[in-house]
Amino acid sequence: MYGFPKHSKLCGQERIAQLYKEGKRFTAWPLRVTYMSTENQTQVLIWAPKSLFKHAVQRNHLRRLMREAYRLNQDQLNGTYLLAFNYMDKEEQSYEVIEKAICKALKKISGK
Repeated sequence: MYGFPKHSKLCGQERIAQLYKEGKRFTAWPLRVTYMSTENQTQVLIWAPKSLFKHAVQRNHLRRLMREAYRLNQDQLNGTYLLAFNYMDKEEQSYEVIEKAICKALKKISGK
């Protein structure tokens, strides 16, 4: 139930381009969330920009925090979506801040 297997990860240039072109966006600081409804299963893209975090260690740490927060709270999501979580802050935030933002985003997407 709380897993994050490979088939839950959004990959493929065409699907990612479609998400960013047709999807809706909003901000749940420090994240920018892009989403759109889909008939298939929910898939997630988690991204931390190289322009803000030059060291791969920092980017990997942020992605790990976002992935864990999503994994533990994915049951709040109703329906199937393509999701993208983009980290926007110039400084690394704590896990609690990131988890709060992801919970807020999932509730907004689900319409709760």
